[in-house]
Amino acid sequence: MLRFFKENARWLTAGFILAFGSSFGQTWFISLFAGEIRAAHGLSDGDWGWIYMIATLSSAGLLLMRGGLADTIPLRRLVVGVTALFAIACLIMAAAQNVWFLGLAVFMLRFCGQGMFTHISVTAMGRWFVKTRGRAVALASLGYQVGEAFLPLPVIAFVTWFGWRWGFAGVGIILAIGFLPLLFWLLSKERDPVGDSADVSALSGLAGRHWTRGDVLRHWLFWALLPLALTPGWIGTVVFFHQVHVAEVKGWSLVALAAAYPLYAVVAVTSSLVSGLVCDRFGPQRLLPYLLLPMGVSMLLIGPSGSPIMWGLVLSVMGISQGLINTFWGAFLPVVYGTRHLGSVRALMTALMVISSAVGPWVTGDLIDRGFDFPAQGVGHGVWCILLSVSLVLVARRLRRTI
Repeated sequence: MLRFFKENARWLTAGFILAFGSSFGQTWFISLFAGEIRAAHGLSDGDWGWIYMIATLSSAGLLLMRGGLADTIPLRRLVVGVTALFAIACLIMAAAQNVWFLGLAVFMLRFCGQGMFTHISVTAMGRWFVKTRGRAVALASLGYQVGEAFLPLPVIAFVTWFGWRWGFAGVGIILAIGFLPLLFWLLSKERDPVGDSADVSALSGLAGRHWTRGDVLRHWLFWALLPLALTPGWIGTVVFFHQVHVAEVKGWSLVALAAAYPLYAVVAVTSSLVSGLVCDRFGPQRLLPYLLLPMGVSMLLIGPSGSPIMWGLVLSVMGISQGLINTFWGAFLPVVYGTRHLGSVRALMTALMVISSAVGPWVTGDLIDRGFDFPAQGVGHGVWCILLSVSLVLVARRLRRTI
């Protein structure tokens, strides 16, 4: 793995930085400011969840329409434009004085961060690498875990000292003067994917062809995997989105919760690296029945959790699933659908994940307003994950025969 990184450091670093930079538009990051944002704008949990849902759904729609740009525009140009827009979004968030500008800022943060930065990172890894695609996706995806591990505590400290508005303003400046020029240089040279494998046919998908988005929608596999595409985004989002609420219900401090992030990240990193090796050796489809089992167990643990230490266990078990899933989709989509239209196809899948991450906070926030706290909702989430894992056993068997 170390030798592989040294040989491909430029491209893997670009993927890593994009994944890390997506943190600033991810739910777990924005939710660190949730209490202050609600207080500044006079919002309840349900109100904030509603705004978040509308903004995120809108970002998913735009991603669905513009995600295919990763197939037609050089990545360097695309990344520069998205990074500049990302920086502007942070500044609008910092200056927002009413819910309209707040909604606009959240929309732009979600589109640039969770949407395009994630989309471009994984699409590039899937297109640039063939035989080592699983390892490439796993290494680039470490950016997600590094952000989750090392950003929460300093961000909370910064917000405590200077306020949440200065926090977003600082992120915008970092994106503009740090990320933008570095990514411009790293992506000035694209990698030739054919150099990764003598078998050019490996770049195509099922039936030896490159699938368009329309082909994907007409095939049984897309509909069989639709629940899998929606579930991790929903659950992973609502857990972090309502962490302030969980702290209030359990009587814990937010700092105590944030201390669990490094453990979560270590588990997710380990899971991601192992799954990358499994994908390269046995094929990503082998992981299908196991992706959501740890997540289901973690949801069942939220209710009985009586201390922040148990919260660390919840996040750690969930981190196993997050690591598996981060690598799985990046390795799986090129295998079954090919690479020629990978940006368009992946935009569809990413948009679905974004949609689920939009609806989840609104639905669960509304349930909280109605008296059902989030720890109590964990049982339903856990049972769903376990039942879905059982159904994926059948999907994996049929898919193996097709491949």
